[in-house]
Amino acid sequence: MGDTQRFYDETEQFVASVNRQRNIDFVFVAGDISDFGLAREFRWVHERLQQLQVPYLTVVGNHDLVGNGRAIYQTAYGPLNYTFRYGGTKFICLDTNGREYSFGARVPDVPWLQQQLQDTTGSRHTVVISHVPPTDEDFDPALVPSYTAALRGCPRLVFHLSGHVHRFSAGKPFHDGVTYLTTYSLAKHRYHIISLWGQRQFRLETVTYGPDA
Repeated sequence: MGDTQRFYDETEQFVASVNRQRNIDFVFVAGDISDFGLAREFRWVHERLQQLQVPYLTVVGNHDLVGNGRAIYQTAYGPLNYTFRYGGTKFICLDTNGREYSFGARVPDVPWLQQQLQDTTGSRHTVVISHVPPTDEDFDPALVPSYTAALRGCPRLVFHLSGHVHRFSAGKPFHDGVTYLTTYSLAKHRYHIISLWGQRQFRLETVTYGPDA
């Protein structure tokens, strides 16, 4: 799921819903944990998400970089670009908030991404997760060609997942075989359960939650 900013009641309802699910390995928050990059916003969201019965991980969103948000985020969650392997899948998580850096062809770090995509040791699948998708105007337009080319060149890539747009979408917008997904904000009272198997197969289930669900 993505974009918890200001949606504190919805976050509590989300946690209650996830805790009723079976066989969830972890939760991923696709950025915009905060609205104004304030420490208390990060704290309020964490106080709710720590009630999850499984771990949660994050990528940084554009709102998380406002003011002192970058330093607060890094203190709370660590590097803005990082990877981990779990269950035979390599997850590549990176900062794609180009507008927050006045564009300038620096963010996302495409050479770092290329290096991570090439390192497939011990992995059957690869998943890339960011906040701003490369189809959005807040993604640095100068880096769209090299970014999408890097993804296109990874034979083990299952999909690219983002938040930011507050709605669900699924497609291959660059007509290159790469699947791009975006997920709901918590304001929409929906989230996705994604299962991976085989070579590049995945199943996406949409869950509706809340007091009236």
